[in-house]
Amino acid sequence: MFERIRTIVSALSRGDEGERMARRFLCAKPGWCLVARNWRNPRDLREELDLVMRDREVLVFVEVKARSPHARVPGYYAVNRRKQAALRRAIKAYVAVLREKPRTVRFDVVEVTLPLARGGKPVVLHFENIPLLGPGWWA
Repeated sequence: MFERIRTIVSALSRGDEGERMARRFLCAKPGWCLVARNWRNPRDLREELDLVMRDREVLVFVEVKARSPHARVPGYYAVNRRKQAALRRAIKAYVAVLREKPRTVRFDVVEVTLPLARGGKPVVLHFENIPLLGPGWWA
């Protein structure tokens, strides 16, 4: 039982570290700024958005996937149909509470490969404009 708890805590800390690295990576880009981190739908707390960013005038919803170098499934591919459906619901809920609706939105995935050794360099891959939000998605 304690081993399972240790595994869960380790995964949560990896996820937090991956989100911090992704946020720093994106905020270093010209025109990017953080709007929200770990936003949860107040009606369904299981629905979470890792990062909500602005890329100039575009509202960007970012799913962050932190991985070890030996991961079997790359982070990009870990955003499966089930996760995509949950993200669509969370994005719809987020936009519903905004006073002013965004003119343009998009969905990105940031994959962070965490180093195995301390002092190692992480690898950050940014996949922009992933087809998640089709026409009329918030109707």
